[in-house]
Amino acid sequence: MIALPPRFADWFAARGWHLRAHQRAVLQAVQDQHHALLIAPTGGGKTLAGFLPSLIELTDAPTDHLHTLYISPLKALATDIARNLQAPIDEMKLPIRVETRSGDTPANRRARQRARPPHLLLTTPESLALLVYAPNAGDYFAGLRMIVIDEVHALAGTKRGDQLALCLARLNTLAPAARRIGLSATIAHPQAIQRFVSPDGQGADTRLIIGEAGSAPVIEMLIAPVRMPWSGHMGLMAAGAILERVKAARMSIIFVNTRAQAELMFEALWRHNDETIPIALHHGSLAVEQRRRVEAAMAQGALRAVVATSSLDLGIDWASVDQVIQVAAPKGVSRLMQRLGRANHRLDEASHALLVPANRFEVLECVAAIASVAAGELDGDPPRPGALDVLAQHILGCACAGPFHPDDLYTEITRASPYAHLPRADFEDVLRYVEDGGYALAVYERYRKLFRDAEGLVHVRNQKLVRQFRMNLGTIVEAPTLKLRLKHERGPVLGEVEEYFAAMLRPGDTFLFAGRRLSFVGLRETSLIAVDGGVGEPKIPAYVGGRMPLSTHLADRVRALLQRRADWDQLPAPVREWLEMQALRSDLPGETDLLVETFPRGGRWYLVAYCFEGRQAHQALGMLLTRRMERFGDQPLGFVATDYVLGIWSARPPHDIARLFAPDLLGDDLEEWLAESAMLKRSFRAVAVIAGLIERVHPGGERNRRQITINTDLIYDVLRKHEPNHILLRATRADAAHGLVDLSRIAGMLNRIQGRITHRALARVSPLAVPVLLEIGREPIRGLSGEDALLDEAASRVAELVAECFDDPPARPATLAQRAAM
Repeated sequence: MIALPPRFADWFAARGWHLRAHQRAVLQAVQDQHHALLIAPTGGGKTLAGFLPSLIELTDAPTDHLHTLYISPLKALATDIARNLQAPIDEMKLPIRVETRSGDTPANRRARQRARPPHLLLTTPESLALLVYAPNAGDYFAGLRMIVIDEVHALAGTKRGDQLALCLARLNTLAPAARRIGLSATIAHPQAIQRFVSPDGQGADTRLIIGEAGSAPVIEMLIAPVRMPWSGHMGLMAAGAILERVKAARMSIIFVNTRAQAELMFEALWRHNDETIPIALHHGSLAVEQRRRVEAAMAQGALRAVVATSSLDLGIDWASVDQVIQVAAPKGVSRLMQRLGRANHRLDEASHALLVPANRFEVLECVAAIASVAAGELDGDPPRPGALDVLAQHILGCACAGPFHPDDLYTEITRASPYAHLPRADFEDVLRYVEDGGYALAVYERYRKLFRDAEGLVHVRNQKLVRQFRMNLGTIVEAPTLKLRLKHERGPVLGEVEEYFAAMLRPGDTFLFAGRRLSFVGLRETSLIAVDGGVGEPKIPAYVGGRMPLSTHLADRVRALLQRRADWDQLPAPVREWLEMQALRSDLPGETDLLVETFPRGGRWYLVAYCFEGRQAHQALGMLLTRRMERFGDQPLGFVATDYVLGIWSARPPHDIARLFAPDLLGDDLEEWLAESAMLKRSFRAVAVIAGLIERVHPGGERNRRQITINTDLIYDVLRKHEPNHILLRATRADAAHGLVDLSRIAGMLNRIQGRITHRALARVSPLAVPVLLEIGREPIRGLSGEDALLDEAASRVAELVAECFDDPPARPATLAQRAAM
């Protein structure tokens, strides 16, 4: 059995620690020249397990080369790990230098790191790519012996993960002796992540190590002592009750699902905070300096709570956090477990969490999530195949580093797990695109980036292309933003807001940001100028792509809960009564069937389908169904989608429900819709930026959103007309199927429900349909009072709808066949 060297054994003993089994297993794997994927709960010392082999090797055999790369999805996590690593290094007096490198690293420090590399370099996928694509990469990484990939589950299956996998494949060529260690606390598909970590993309020589399970988390559901909302997702009505639970704990992280919700919840908490206990705000649009101040205050124990988005989901460990509060349903079990791991970083103590549902359907989701955690279940889709636009960026990056032969590069790329099954034809198509833009664009000089010499080696055309590539590298394509500055264009930066939000503002408008009430002054080049103060109801900046869809696993759990009445005892009385009345008035959605209700109201006809496939899939389904209803002569007028339900209203009664939901909906209807929809154009813009067709940044400055939109829309139309199978159009369709439309969930549902559609033709709205009817015509929440104001405004509608549900004696509704026979 492998043992710690005396210096390390003494250090462990001085702290009353012992080497855990999974830490020993990682050391053994590395000693055996294997790679490892370690899955261990938070508090189990997995980060130390990842670094122990490096610390021991560097102590036994010092070197002047870069020995270990640590890769994290978050800059803040790398900084936190570097600070934590310094303690054992200093206390054991180890001859080891640790540094971080990210987009925030000053130029002089980056130059020093190139001239004299640290032993341990902690970085992000983007900064790693810049190093890998440098001409001196072979020399820089020649002594590399270890690669640690933290929170690997957060990268695999994303475009950032695709880029990382390609860079790891290149590192395997540059430093074949380097061993890899992947770290994670929550992995739903361990074999797929094992392949991601392995150098051959197949999982060979990579040990899967499962750490000892920690204490089971204690999760409660907090139901605010106010009326149970029918709809909405902000949860502001619970702010007072949340504050009381914050007061009872030492330190809490209050997680929300969007940045707009974070601003509103922070404001709502402070309206109740008469004792002025210290509560802070943390999300990705705040200035980095403000986020660092909040993180430092948390580390020092100076705060009682922080309201946060996914910006604090990963890794950063604050031992004083003893409570996690999730406001609004978590949308996924793995995501909830990740957030639970932020509380009580000790393996032998339970994490404590509160779930605060924002509406009645979310109560069901929270109950399902608690049951899934108790059963040890995780969810999430397995990693998808690698994206072709990322591959295009990588090919250009490799050419910037030096000439390559296509055969060698293809072999190297297929060692990356996301591209392990990449057809050679697809590789050649992507290479051709990077060379000259492809058939339809080859006549334009600007798209010619590579050339081949007489020996078949591929070169970049000039150094100007290299400089432009390095300025535009990366796979994160965000909506264009403006710096938010106080008082004037040189004033302090509070953070960033998206261009579209700025376009809605007029001088004097009030809005909330960073927990402050601000008044809009005007726009100055790339800055939005504001001053403190303002009158009237403030607006709340919203951000594209902030909401996560309901996971398939949780959807299945909710459907099962609806059918198991024995489990309804754990539901609050208003929710239990709501479901009981639904069972009397209509029916309850089943585990494998689809409940569809139709009823007249206010001169319109409504179709409500209880799909439970997530908002994203429901929005695409709504577009497809309304197109089909138009052909059927039902005259659809609009639709609204939630995570649970799709509601469509029309001028005529919907008919032939089974045919409406036939699987061929994803045939011609889908192709026609995508061809006419602006959705693919939006997706193409992101693909074009990542693939280098359009530059976000050029030597004269950053392109604005309008310039990028005009250019990409023109190119999109040209390609569709002259080269419909162009590699970028194929990448766009793949993105749309996976992200924008969620075709797999729609297809799975349509296949599952064939012959299992339960249609209830009702005389009036059912209890379960009330929430979706309240969503119709609803605008994004912008007022300070948020959901409270919306609910007050909707009170009369709620009363009216509920009265419709309850004023008739209970009777089973007639089915469509029964009504037709009458």
